[in-house]
Amino acid sequence: MDLGLKDKLVLVTGSGSGIGKATAKTYMKEGARLIVHGLTEAEVISCVDDLSSLGDVKGFAGDLAKTDEANGLADFAKSHGNLDILINNVGIFSVKPFDELTDEDWMHYFNINVLSAVRMSRIFLPEMLERGTGSIINMASEAAVKPLPQMVHYSVTKTAILGLTRGMAELTKGTKVRVNSILPGPTWTEGVEAYFDGLANQKNEPLDKIVNNYFKFDEPTSLIQRFVQPDEVARMIVTISASTASNGAAHRIEGGIVRNIL
Repeated sequence: MDLGLKDKLVLVTGSGSGIGKATAKTYMKEGARLIVHGLTEAEVISCVDDLSSLGDVKGFAGDLAKTDEANGLADFAKSHGNLDILINNVGIFSVKPFDELTDEDWMHYFNINVLSAVRMSRIFLPEMLERGTGSIINMASEAAVKPLPQMVHYSVTKTAILGLTRGMAELTKGTKVRVNSILPGPTWTEGVEAYFDGLANQKNEPLDKIVNNYFKFDEPTSLIQRFVQPDEVARMIVTISASTASNGAAHRIEGGIVRNIL
């Protein structure tokens, strides 16, 4: 299927690994030009090296929790032309008891998971509106609508992303600019694999057993009873970003964990 993305300029934040890298790769297979981003130079160089055979890809390292570095990424992207698609993918997660979460923990999570998207969007959304075209995808999570008790801080930031997305979309009325969110379920990224490896070592049990028990006991409502793969999420991101009729929506790809019909 031709999604009409050939030569479009796309920026994917947090694309050094996981969903972000899979998304960048999928865009490049559609003929798009990519700006990839990571926290460190080493991560970015590795990502560019891995993807360069697919087409035009440039990389920038920076901490989007810092306004000046977010501005630096935006300037770098602008130096390569008008940005057609922005994927606000940067995010962090951890498991921590609610009563142990400090004010600093909360501010850290909001700064990275929410304000990174705000920083990039307040630069590129006005430019897209001025041109009358463009697409922004904000990465949320199934935890946005099904808050996780072991990750309350993470869940709240993802709920905030839904509000941010709809509010931004309201600003696009009557234009060809779209703002949508994607809600992946548990996805087998490098970070998740490292977490489960640690859990398996801690319990002295095989990794396969830990993973199978996760869906049996922690996420029993999952209809697919497995982790989502990064490339599965990537394909939805790319498709929704190219859709000219989807705007202000929250698109779920969480394997049926959220037990409702909407």
